[in-house]
Amino acid sequence: MDPIVEFENVGVSLGGRRILAGIDLKLAPGGRVGIVGPNGSGKTTLVRTAATLLSIDSGRAVVLGLGAESGDLSRARSAIGLIGHQPALIPELTLIENLTHVARLAAIDTGRIQHALEVVGLSEAADRRASACSFGMRRRIEIAHLLLTKPRLLLLDEAAAGLDASARQLIAALVRSVGDRGGGTIVVSHDLNQLDSLCDHVLTLSSGRLEEAR
Repeated sequence: MDPIVEFENVGVSLGGRRILAGIDLKLAPGGRVGIVGPNGSGKTTLVRTAATLLSIDSGRAVVLGLGAESGDLSRARSAIGLIGHQPALIPELTLIENLTHVARLAAIDTGRIQHALEVVGLSEAADRRASACSFGMRRRIEIAHLLLTKPRLLLLDEAAAGLDASARQLIAALVRSVGDRGGGTIVVSHDLNQLDSLCDHVLTLSSGRLEEAR
């Protein structure tokens, strides 16, 4: 089977500064790759490149079978799930309205929303505006979002930071479900213990380059 993500000698520059240099990365179906590294090493840039949100300026990048040069990456993006540093919800909408919005955009049966809320433990808070919710609650709704959309590529950029043990277990279950469907996951974290528990392969990103963590 084709890799979920394949980077060959990928370079990315932002604002005239080289952030990633000569990145080689292959994420196989069912694979779970962890990325660890110091602040400023390019971890978020790597995640955003895998999410097709940033353009490469050298090398070759293929995500879900589509190369960066294809021009139309909408098909790949619809199968990518990303959780970044801050929860990405519409603050003026309630939690259930945020999930309904996602479901309608993705043409998903809205009848599945209640089950997703139950899984993340927020059924009773469904009508609370996102702006009035704690960080942990908003993060749980992002997890519910991905339970609905079932991405083939899951990208987690410090997604478990600041969460309690039960929310971390939800993230672990999400990673397993993506792998069980033949998808792949890239997890960025400062917590090497977390990466060891979630991933089957851990790499270090330093000065824009990847190397084995051990």
